[in-house]
Amino acid sequence: MTQTKTRTANYDPIARPYQWLEYLTLGRTLERTRLHYLPTLTRQQHALVLGDGDGRFLARLLAQNPTLQADAVDTSAAMLQLLRQRCEAASPTASARLHTHQANALAFTPPTPQKYDLVVTHFFLDCLTQPELDTLVARITPTLTPGALWLLSDFRIPTGPMRLPAKLFVRSLYLGFRIITGLRTTHLPDHTTPFTKADLTRTAHHHLLAGILSTELWQTPSS
Repeated sequence: MTQTKTRTANYDPIARPYQWLEYLTLGRTLERTRLHYLPTLTRQQHALVLGDGDGRFLARLLAQNPTLQADAVDTSAAMLQLLRQRCEAASPTASARLHTHQANALAFTPPTPQKYDLVVTHFFLDCLTQPELDTLVARITPTLTPGALWLLSDFRIPTGPMRLPAKLFVRSLYLGFRIITGLRTTHLPDHTTPFTKADLTRTAHHHLLAGILSTELWQTPSS
């Protein structure tokens, strides 16, 4: 949930220790979730990356795609600084291909006339309220090319015996981030409904940690 940005949350204080806090809490499970579909993202040319935190995913993406241009948006200056450092260390041409924007994703306006064939939101949507998520999808989808991909990773509440443990775990995460960052969101929003209304189609999904974590690929119509 580090990638999440709202009007009040402040992620600067946890920017540097976050990687190790993540590893102490869930090991490398979040990292495996983020990277699961990375090998399939080899042809994209223009990416919009919202709330990638310290940039571990984007660094790998830029290194894999030597011609990819990326706009990275985050409200945290400290996170963006770490993101740029990590990306430049991973790819010698990253400084020319990466554009960072310290802004709220809900108000970010892509550089005109930029169109994206990839959007990435790893553990970002889960800290938006439902109205905020609806607004974000409505703002972003007009900037996407035909056949563009939207890659997301999030927490989820599975059915079956893991439902109650998952609800308690997610609730504890929200409480912890409220105390540390001031995050006000308290419940997982529904991304499926606004994505479907925006004419996106889920083309792939993968669950980890007994279904508590999910990574998904959605796609815009081809024409």
